[in-house]
Amino acid sequence: MGVTFSSLYDALFLWRRQAPMRILMLGLDSAGKTTILYRLQLGEVISTIPTIGFNVETVEYKNIQLQVWDLGGQSSIRPYWRCYYADTAAIIYVVDASDHDRMPTARAELLAMLAEEELANSKLLVFANKQDLPNAMDEAQVGKAIGLDELRDRQWSIWRCCAKDGTGLNEGLDWLVDALRN
Repeated sequence: MGVTFSSLYDALFLWRRQAPMRILMLGLDSAGKTTILYRLQLGEVISTIPTIGFNVETVEYKNIQLQVWDLGGQSSIRPYWRCYYADTAAIIYVVDASDHDRMPTARAELLAMLAEEELANSKLLVFANKQDLPNAMDEAQVGKAIGLDELRDRQWSIWRCCAKDGTGLNEGLDWLVDALRN
């Protein structure tokens, strides 16, 4: 009887003992990655500077701990992203939806990264950030611009968001948590 109860307890509350899931937050510089990270962790916007290297924070969302690695997006840093691919459960790719000129670069970086074998089983959440700006593309336009329609055999979703006021962040994380649980 004790073993049965213990097994049931473990099945129901296993999430409490699991290590945090490793999430990479990537995107070009100035896309809003660090602002999103600290909005998720602290619930507010803090003043940020360009990330040289990385920030790592644990975010708990719906009883799942996410260890979020926010990697710098400058062109000189992007080649080093691959050093962080191992054991990645999901990628949050942040795109500045108002930066029309850099969409081809965002597309090239995303597709090259997703071609890496270490990320073959990683879920992909794309945030089309900066929706508060007047010339921002919606999620369908961003998705087409960065090549999401070309992705096969990968679970992905795209959400419009605004890191400054938090719009869309919870909806995107809801999808991600559900995808990780399944």
